[in-house]
Amino acid sequence: MPTPDSQRVSVVIPVLDDAVELRECLALLARQETPPLEVVVVDNGCSDNSVEVALAAGARVVREERRGIPRAAAAGYDAARGGIVARLDADSRPAPDWTTRLSRAMADETVDAVTGPGRFHDVAWPVRALAGLVYLGAYYALTTLATANTPLWGSSMAIRRSSWQRVRDQVHLDADVHDDMDLSFALGPRATIRYVHGLGVGVSGRSLVGLPQLRRRMDRAFTTLRLNWAISPPWERWQRRLSPGRAGSTPG
Repeated sequence: MPTPDSQRVSVVIPVLDDAVELRECLALLARQETPPLEVVVVDNGCSDNSVEVALAAGARVVREERRGIPRAAAAGYDAARGGIVARLDADSRPAPDWTTRLSRAMADETVDAVTGPGRFHDVAWPVRALAGLVYLGAYYALTTLATANTPLWGSSMAIRRSSWQRVRDQVHLDADVHDDMDLSFALGPRATIRYVHGLGVGVSGRSLVGLPQLRRRMDRAFTTLRLNWAISPPWERWQRRLSPGRAGSTPG
């Protein structure tokens, strides 16, 4: 029996001059035991051969001229045809059963979104486990407190297309925010977002390198918090999450 459109998976990958990592990511997607409906690569103004790499791998390329991951990711989500819109980054390295596990996790149609863990594949082993625990562990723990829900992580996540359409006008496309965290805020404390350990992917450790990179990421985090807490501060979010009668918002 064919998979209904509501359960078919589009994989979105925003990219800016990252052809080497993109080639590896697309090769791994081509080896998925459950092939996605499509792979949508969003060209955010590439000057390298990322677009050629995407086309050679059979991906559909969407161009978003306005720079920034929030705009690029949103363009991909808008263009996706599947009922489930998955997201990877160019340096994500999904296992062969990644789409299978994702589809299984989204089989419950009350689930709005799912996300998973990561490991730094290019960091030396003695540091790799600790870096993943500290970096991603801190992200999940602190963002859970901030959003009153399980946060999404853009390197391995999926959102139901209907859920994206519901909150699309609430995300901050023109601000320098962490788009995955911002989308988590937009979905709100009553959404059903699940953390699925089986959705783990490898990622590059380049986000950990250099003070300028760290400062940029921290600035984005504070901007994301400031904009969303101005709409609804954390104590209001937790009150809504814990109030009786909220629909389908089990912890991830």
